[in-house]
Amino acid sequence: MFEPGHLHLVNLPGLGTQGLDIHLYYEVRSDSEKGPLVHFRMTGEIEGRNFEEEFELRRDTAFNFASVATRLAAKHGLHPQLGPVVRNHRDYDAMFEDIREKLSAHPGEPVDLDRLLRGD
Repeated sequence: MFEPGHLHLVNLPGLGTQGLDIHLYYEVRSDSEKGPLVHFRMTGEIEGRNFEEEFELRRDTAFNFASVATRLAAKHGLHPQLGPVVRNHRDYDAMFEDIREKLSAHPGEPVDLDRLLRGD
């Protein structure tokens, strides 16, 4: 379930699925050296194990949030064969658009691919 600044992901355990209850909060911050960036805080549980993680992505790489969130969720027990942590395209698209609006970003703006590959 999406609302601006927050995505709540719930998955009940069952055949071919894994139990999870994750909250992904985000806000735009300004850094004097890095410029605008998006700060993410991910809390919740995967198969009954609690976790909390925080990460920041610069303006040009902020749209890689689902990949970073999936990698962090895998670190806490998400099975990679189940795919990305943000599976619902409607929620992903809404969050993507909200981040783009908050950053005043436009399609076609350059991305530092080296920084993207490093995960900065």
